[in-house]
Amino acid sequence: MKKLLLILTAALLGFASCSKDNYIPGPGGSGSKQKEDEPKEEQVQKVGDRCVIAYCTYYGTAIPDASVLTQINYSFAELYFKNGKYDHFELKGKWDKYSNGETRFRKIVDLKKLHPDLKICLSFSHGVSNYDNAQDGGFSGMSADPESRKKFAADCLAFCKKWGIDGIDIDWEFPTISWSGAACDKEHDTQNYTLLMKQLRETLGDSYILSYAGYTGSPEAPYGMKYIDIKAVDPYVDFVNIMTYDIASGAAGQHQSALYKSSMSSYWDIERSVDEYLKVGIKPEKLLIGIPFYARHDWDNNGEDKGVVDFRDFDKEYTAAKGFKTDNWDDVAKVPYVTRNGKMWAGYDNPRSIAVKGDWIREKGLRGMMYWDYDGDDASGTLRKAVWAAVMTK
Repeated sequence: MKKLLLILTAALLGFASCSKDNYIPGPGGSGSKQKEDEPKEEQVQKVGDRCVIAYCTYYGTAIPDASVLTQINYSFAELYFKNGKYDHFELKGKWDKYSNGETRFRKIVDLKKLHPDLKICLSFSHGVSNYDNAQDGGFSGMSADPESRKKFAADCLAFCKKWGIDGIDIDWEFPTISWSGAACDKEHDTQNYTLLMKQLRETLGDSYILSYAGYTGSPEAPYGMKYIDIKAVDPYVDFVNIMTYDIASGAAGQHQSALYKSSMSSYWDIERSVDEYLKVGIKPEKLLIGIPFYARHDWDNNGEDKGVVDFRDFDKEYTAAKGFKTDNWDDVAKVPYVTRNGKMWAGYDNPRSIAVKGDWIREKGLRGMMYWDYDGDDASGTLRKAVWAAVMTK
């Protein structure tokens, strides 16, 4: 849930990415199937306005189970520039001249026919992947120009009306930083980001959802760089999807989603990340924490020892024959981890840690949880069901 710069930057900066790697999950799932004689668990019912949001990718294959979701963030759309100015946006998934990116998106939107209460938002990436597009001014260039901001916001409103979806999620990672070759303006991006969100709210009105992918760590640390002015943006957004995963430096074998700091966690953790939002006045009911549906060893996903392994592939990749053992437990960080030959290998989440985090967010009064990404779960829906229960338990 890729970049050489990310390896170097992640050790220094306190935030995490929602679209981390170039790995393309395959179809299917390797989770254990329920035995015929096992009683089916009774599903916890939805409670109030609590949120469970699944990021569903353009390259994925699974059609989400809407019974354990309140919202889908479809990932992603990308910006197109012409003659140095923002021109329009399109869905990702244009692999060649015969594809348009709409086929999978249409299948996701069709879920609303059977689940009218399901919310669907379109998420925007700072990167480009369509065959007919190239990295240009990106969000930095678009947000710097008032007319481009208005045009983008108008395009978003028109798209929402055309497809009957519920809102927009901005996943610009991050203002003032160049990842994947994205343009950046270290001096003005942060302010322009606020202006962009203000324009989106004015154009979309109050009938549509507006959210963004939030980073972890202090907005001022470690070098005084401020990527998103979370207090200035707050009046315009409905909630923040804090990416409380991939919180790991370049060193291999650390927790990536520790609830609390421990000897095996990296530079930050969920508790301190959320506290940074709360202490500047963001209401807890506007915050969601993120759950990874994969294990993170390191930032190198090449070779036999994969840096990222989807939860659904644990049985295939983390075998005893290779020296792996899953479901080790850190009782300080409150998360599981994988070991290899007895040493810490990778951090991840399982139903136990998700339940603990559920207790924690309910105590804090947070809005809910989101996860990256839906296709990473096993065939039994182990993690998505755990997230639902964790958020909706009274």
